[in-house]
Amino acid sequence: MIRQVKTDQAAQPFSNYAQAVAVESAQRLVFVSGQVGADAQGTIAALPEHQHEHAWKNVLAILAAEGMDHRNIVDAHVYITDAAHIGIYREMRDRVLQGHRCAATLLIVAGLAHPALVMEVSVTAAAPL
Repeated sequence: MIRQVKTDQAAQPFSNYAQAVAVESAQRLVFVSGQVGADAQGTIAALPEHQHEHAWKNVLAILAAEGMDHRNIVDAHVYITDAAHIGIYREMRDRVLQGHRCAATLLIVAGLAHPALVMEVSVTAAAPL
């Protein structure tokens, strides 16, 4: 079982994510490495919005290969290179997660592995065995 942990004794989330997520035992975990804004052929999208779309599409494709979807995501770490893209990040995350709330961390970083990349997302997902 996967469930949100909520308490009024800690700061509340600033947007659509969970304070914490508990994963009960007997779960299969999938750790998705950082996915970037490139399509399946490796072409990096030019626009930040398209990079966010491609990265999340890659995450969902990997989860689908394991019989999972957005509802199985328990933790997401997103790295962006420009604070001006926070709105893009939140919009795309909310669109992909469709109301599902996982634990989430957003970091603004100086750069990523390729100079054309403006974002990267890695997730952990869980499903019953």
